[in-house]
Amino acid sequence: MNSLESISLNSNQPSNTKQHKILQGAMQVFFRDGYAGTSMDRVAIEAGVSKQTIYSYFHDKESLFKALIEQITIARFHTLFESKELCGEPEQLLRQLAEIYLLKVGEDREYLSLLRVIIAESSRFPEMSKLYYQTVIQRGRQLLSQYFDSRPELGIKDSEATAHIFFGSLVSYVVVQEIIHGKEIMPLPAQRLVDSLIDLIQG
Repeated sequence: MNSLESISLNSNQPSNTKQHKILQGAMQVFFRDGYAGTSMDRVAIEAGVSKQTIYSYFHDKESLFKALIEQITIARFHTLFESKELCGEPEQLLRQLAEIYLLKVGEDREYLSLLRVIIAESSRFPEMSKLYYQTVIQRGRQLLSQYFDSRPELGIKDSEATAHIFFGSLVSYVVVQEIIHGKEIMPLPAQRLVDSLIDLIQG
């Protein structure tokens, strides 16, 4: 069995809707063939719908891939980023943010497959990378920066840069350990990274 066959979108939409079938089929093709190698014809075959049906929901391949990014990322980070502000004690909150990200990304084959496609195609299709950045990293950085500003006792001089360091370290960890096989060469337990980040921020 192809490993992709066991993957299913984490979606609030019923699995029998045509739009969900299209996104499910598109995910299989994008992850298998890459962005450049994906065509609407291949997606239609994989999804079991006509190409015209796809165009009735999505204007072109780019809009289809954007919808896929949004569906996969927002479904995982909705509970994390749904509030307008972060609250709680610093150590507890930072640990929670880190553990949620590492659990929902580092241990998720579907999400890692999406990240591989984005990284591989980023030079030719920069809009994909920008959309991922806006959906996940930028939103997280904004919320965490606001939180740091509300906690003057932390003594953080540049809240935005510190928030970037925090989330950037988590993204880097996942890319190095899971995508470029760092865990096979020089594994680093996630707990050590999280502990060190919290120690650095709390000073």
